[in-house]
Amino acid sequence: MNYILAMVVSLLASLITMPFLMKISDKLQFTDKPNKRKQHKKPTPLCGGIALYIGFFVSYFIFAKVELMQQLTVFVASTMIVLIGLIDDWYKTKGKEFPIFPRLVIQLLAAILVFKANFIFSGFTNPFTGELIRLNETIQFGLTITWIFGVTTVINWSDGMDGLAGGLSLISAITFFAAAIILNQTESTQFESAVVSIILVGAILGFLYYNKFPARVFMGDSGANFLGFILSITALDGAFKSATVMSLFIPILALAVPIFDNLFVIFKRFSEGKPVYQADRSQIHFRLEKKGFTTVQVVNYIMLMSFTFSAISIILLLVKTR
Repeated sequence: MNYILAMVVSLLASLITMPFLMKISDKLQFTDKPNKRKQHKKPTPLCGGIALYIGFFVSYFIFAKVELMQQLTVFVASTMIVLIGLIDDWYKTKGKEFPIFPRLVIQLLAAILVFKANFIFSGFTNPFTGELIRLNETIQFGLTITWIFGVTTVINWSDGMDGLAGGLSLISAITFFAAAIILNQTESTQFESAVVSIILVGAILGFLYYNKFPARVFMGDSGANFLGFILSITALDGAFKSATVMSLFIPILALAVPIFDNLFVIFKRFSEGKPVYQADRSQIHFRLEKKGFTTVQVVNYIMLMSFTFSAISIILLLVKTR
């Protein structure tokens, strides 16, 4: 019942605040205009990230049973991510590009904050001896920051079609919730792993009601970065904290489509001599669209791929825990 309530509260908060935010966005012209790379038909409000943020934290502060300082750290770090994303989005509404350096600095600072709050990839269990292999602090820091920054980025880069980044994040959040239940992460300091996942599910569902094709609102960089950031933290406090070899694969498989697609994109841009952060149409959704798939077909196809990888991870986990 606690999980259901947590999801319903975040869903309703996201759902109810969206129309109000959309009106303000239209009034302020905080909208994404069509261009060569963005082929939606009319200016669309970029306020979805704010609704996701509000929906998530309204429920998080009510239902997540964590230390106050840890709660506040997650809130402050997430606020930093959302604010720098909103600035980036504001530049886009004016047809300008926000410099990459401030975004990198803020994202890295936010990642360091949550690392200091003990969201850490600390090590893994030796599958042959059952002994916990604890990594040294430098490696812990490097892997943790890389994971947070990497997941934040790949979800952002996947936000190219109506319902796509939200759908990928929804499947990942459901997978993390299922894994937390299977791994019995429902007590003590790990309680928030299951709760945070289901809260995120609710917030995303509220957003997707307005973002499904044809979208009436976009999440913008603020929303995509926020979703990636929270998913990365949830994995660190959930499957990665369990530290078994099998549990380590859960977040990677749950996020397999955006991770491996964007690794391909990075390699392609690098091999062509383009800046890695220069936006283009080389992601899988654009490649499928070029082959003649409709937007709905592309999103459904990618969702099916993501669901398959996530289902495999849960099946493997269930087999391992028996």
